Amino acid sequence: MLNLLRRLIPKKIFSFFQPAYHASLTSLAALLYRFPSRHLIVIGVTGTKGKSTTVEMLADILRAAGYTVALSSTIHFVISDEERPNLLKMTMPGRFRLQQFLRQAINRRVTHAVIEMSSEGAKLWRHVGIQLNGLVVTNLSPEHIESHGSFENYRAAKLRLVAALNKSSKSNKFLIVNQNDQALASFKETVAGSGVKVSEFNHHEARYATTLPGQFNLENALAAAAAAEELGVRTDVITHALAHFTGAKGRLEEIKVSNKQNFKVIVDYAHTADSLEKFYQVFANQRKICVFGATGGGRDKWKRPAMGQVADRYCDQIILTDDDAYDEDPAQICAEIAGGITNHQPEIITDRRAAIRRGLALAKPGDAVLITGKGTDAYLMGLNGRKTPWSDTAVAREELEKCLNSPK
Repeated sequence: MLNLLRRLIPKKIFSFFQPAYHASLTSLAALLYRFPSRHLIVIGVTGTKGKSTTVEMLADILRAAGYTVALSSTIHFVISDEERPNLLKMTMPGRFRLQQFLRQAINRRVTHAVIEMSSEGAKLWRHVGIQLNGLVVTNLSPEHIESHGSFENYRAAKLRLVAALNKSSKSNKFLIVNQNDQALASFKETVAGSGVKVSEFNHHEARYATTLPGQFNLENALAAAAAAEELGVRTDVITHALAHFTGAKGRLEEIKVSNKQNFKVIVDYAHTADSLEKFYQVFANQRKICVFGATGGGRDKWKRPAMGQVADRYCDQIILTDDDAYDEDPAQICAEIAGGITNHQPEIITDRRAAIRRGLALAKPGDAVLITGKGTDAYLMGLNGRKTPWSDTAVAREELEKCLNSPK
C-alpha cells in the first residue's frame, strides 16, 4: 500500500504525510498488542556504529545473569532460545512487527528486551508506544545525510529516542552515553533536570575487557556493561560474559575453512568512512586486500570518495564492487569511490561474487582479505527494488574452499 501511494502521490506531499502514517500504525499496533513494553524491561540501543554488537553483548550479559531475553537487531530477532534472521533490510521493523515481537516475548515469559533503534526508524516514529527503561547511545557521526537532509536532522532523529525515554512511564530510567564522543553532549542536555539518570562510559578508564579486537569493540563492551550495571547485574557476571563473548554475526567475522588456509578472511558490516578506517586499523600489521562498495545507490553519495580515500591509506590492493546499487549503475558508484583513490589502481568488478573470488586469489600467506559493507544483509538490492538472495559469509566460504582446493 505504501509503495503504491509513493508512486501515485507527489514526493513532497508523500514525505509530509509519511511520518503521520507510520506513527498512526505504530500507535494502533501498541494498542492492538496491549502495550507489551509496559510489562518488560526494555533497553534501546542507538548510535551510528556498534549498535548490533552492543545489543548482542548486553543480551549475553543479561542471559548470564539468569534473565530470559529477547532482542531485535539488524542481524536477527531472538526470543528466549528461538532465533530468526532479520530479512527486512531495516534495523527497526515498521508497522506492527515490533509490537508483535514484544507481545510474543511476553508470551514466552521473557523479562528483558534489547532493541536496536535507528535514526530511520525514529524518523518514521517506529518507537512510538515503546516504554523504555534505558537507552544506550554508542556514538554519533555523519550517516544517512541524504535521507535526513543534514547531520543536524540526523542527530534530531536520534534525539527523538532520548525524548521517548524521557516521556516513558517507567521508573529508574537511565541514559548511557559515550563520554569520548563530544557529539553526544546534546543527548545529555535533553534529559537534564528530568528523572533520567545519565551514565557515561570512557575507554580511558575501562573497568571491563573484551577479547574482540579494536577500540570500537572495547567501547561497545563498556556501553553494554554500563547498561547492565544500571540493571543491577553483578560485576563478576559482566566480566565473565564479556570475556566469553565471541562476536556478532557479520561483524569482524572470520571465515576459516581449512587448516591449510594461511591468510585471514574477514567479513564486516563497515559502511562509512569512519567505520571502515577503524576496521582497517585492526589489521594494521598485515597486507590488506580490500573488497567493498559504498552501501546503497541513491543515498549518501558524498561518502563514496571519502571511503576511497580511507582504502587508499590502508589497503594494499583494492577491489571495488556492487553493494546494493538499487537504481544506480554499480560501475558508476565504483568510479565515484575510485575518485578518492590516488595512490593505488583499484580493480572494478561489479559482480560481488567475482570480486570476492578475485580478492581471495590475490591473497598471500599472512595477508588479510577484508570484505565489507554487507555483514549479514540477506539480499543484494538492484533495479526497481529487485532482491537477489545473498550472504557475504556463505559466498566467501564457498569461494575460499574453491580457492584452497584449486591446483596452483
